Amino acid sequence: MTVNATAAAAVEGRITADVGASDYQAILRNPNFQTLVSSRNKFVWTLSMLMLFIYLGFILLVAFDKALLAQKVAGGTTSLGIVLGLGVILSAFILTGIYVTRANSRFDELTERLKREVGR
Repeated sequence: MTVNATAAAAVEGRITADVGASDYQAILRNPNFQTLVSSRNKFVWTLSMLMLFIYLGFILLVAFDKALLAQKVAGGTTSLGIVLGLGVILSAFILTGIYVTRANSRFDELTERLKREVGR
């Protein structure tokens, strides 16, 4: 997907209602907007692939190494599978927190810079 196609999908309905076609095209060509879209997309894909790797790793362990997951942790009654399953769930929360932190800092900073340049 090109930057312009992604940009059009990202701003659909928020910008087009109150700016003209020339302003819309100017925003799409703006280097700050292109930086925002490309950096956000790279970051989102990185986090998505990381979560997919974690989840698929757990599922593959469930499918192919049940004996490993059945081992008891620290001599108790909890199995390694339960601990790793909780780890998968916690990793989703952690990755979400990482995204929110980045969105509230870097992405908001780029958005504000873009707004100042466009004059809105």
